Amino acid sequence: MTHPVLINGEWLASSGSQTFQAVNPATMATIDGDYPVSPWDEIEVAIQAAAAASREMRGWPGERFAAFLETYADAIEARADELGDLANQETALPATPRLKDAELPRTTNQLRQAATAARSGSWTCPTIDTKASIRSMFGPIGPVAVFGPNNFPFAFNSIAGGDFAAAIAAGNPVIAKGHSSHPGTTRVFAEAALEAVQNTNMPRGFVQLIYRTTHNDGCRLVSHPLMGACGYTGSRSAGLKLKEAADRAGKPIYLELSSINPVVVLPGAIAERGAELAGEFTSSCLMGTGQFCTNPGLVLLLAGDATENFISAVADKFAEAPIGTFLSEGVQRNFAEGVAALQSAGATLLTGGQCGGGNGYSHQNTLLRVDGTTFLADPEALQAEAFGNGSLLVVADSAGQLAQLAEALEGNLTGCVYSDSAGSDDAVYDQIVPALRTKVGRLLNDKMPTGVAVSAAMNHGGPFPATGHPVFTAVGMPTAIHRFSMLQSYDAVRPHRLPPLLRDEPPGNGCWRLIDGEWSQSSVGA
Repeated sequence: MTHPVLINGEWLASSGSQTFQAVNPATMATIDGDYPVSPWDEIEVAIQAAAAASREMRGWPGERFAAFLETYADAIEARADELGDLANQETALPATPRLKDAELPRTTNQLRQAATAARSGSWTCPTIDTKASIRSMFGPIGPVAVFGPNNFPFAFNSIAGGDFAAAIAAGNPVIAKGHSSHPGTTRVFAEAALEAVQNTNMPRGFVQLIYRTTHNDGCRLVSHPLMGACGYTGSRSAGLKLKEAADRAGKPIYLELSSINPVVVLPGAIAERGAELAGEFTSSCLMGTGQFCTNPGLVLLLAGDATENFISAVADKFAEAPIGTFLSEGVQRNFAEGVAALQSAGATLLTGGQCGGGNGYSHQNTLLRVDGTTFLADPEALQAEAFGNGSLLVVADSAGQLAQLAEALEGNLTGCVYSDSAGSDDAVYDQIVPALRTKVGRLLNDKMPTGVAVSAAMNHGGPFPATGHPVFTAVGMPTAIHRFSMLQSYDAVRPHRLPPLLRDEPPGNGCWRLIDGEWSQSSVGA
């Protein structure tokens, strides 16, 4: 059986001749059911349907999109068991507690936070300058394509995750491009989404799903004249190809690409609680077999006897820890190649280093080390991401060299520093953090980076190559919504022709507006 695609409000048999199957990573066996590779003519139909939906929705209030998002969240929760069991088969991630108890509630929470933002309208930042008679706000940008990753089948799913929620809250239709690792999970989400579309009277082309495209057709999709923007989470190589195509066409594309998330452990912290930190780091690095975009793949240390003891303790914990299952054969292959590349660049293997040891696609928990001088001689090669259950320890010979290492880092999603509670590390902290702060989107103290709270203050972003643009976050409402919007200014436009959020009288939904330099929920002139 070849599963249909969701195009213009209907499940349709794909016109493509190529298909693929999902694989259970734990057993390495294919899962029943074929999924189509959509040809260009099918993608074009989806784009035209999304464009028609976008035209129909012009001027719609945020309440319409909020109602859809909340109805969709309810529909997802009604399918929680089905989604958890299917995602477990397709990813080998545990149904409980990971999928059903953690990731699914996060997913529906994101949708509801996006609904709250859409309803209030404050995310649009209505700005009123009465003296110049100019008013502006953010508004929808048009059809959005979302490319989801392999490692979060719920929270970053192309038809249910954060990019999807943000694009919908901004008032845009979405074309979801599913990930080949979990097409069945994405199909179930799409069934719930279509149910919500129908129950809230949204346009037929509002939410659509295709499972896979060729690389060339993916580039054509993100650069199509009718598309407004694109969100992508995945490998750096594929993301940069899409970015090149989108940039040529002048289309915004928001990328989450790669990150090694440096962790700096200072000497005072090791002396104070080294054994505790060894366990904390090991748990963070090996969580989910290291398949988190915030996985701590690089540790910066200062040479000394206590540091050597810390390294030895971490190596022992890595060797003793259970070996998890990778999401796919490709992840296993890429991780093994990444480890080999780090060794070729000068890193020494402390433990692990071989494929296998766990169920299905797997690789031994792997820890490597290199000295600071070697790292600084080839920083590009030694901070290449090896996505999986491994990390590289870099040992600096002085505080000055530790600061040089921070300066040599590429852009990352996160960076964290562990220091002692008595203040003996403060001088070194002050030396390295100014450089580290410019290299990461989120700076942490005494906390591992693997948790990403869905908070308005969160930045799940950072300088390239962590993302394609350092200004935006992929997590946190309402800030994530701005990626899929455009700034719309009204100059001397007659009052009755203004959008409701820009008129003198407040819309009555609690929206905050910047009126002559002051944030207010009142009428203009009040």
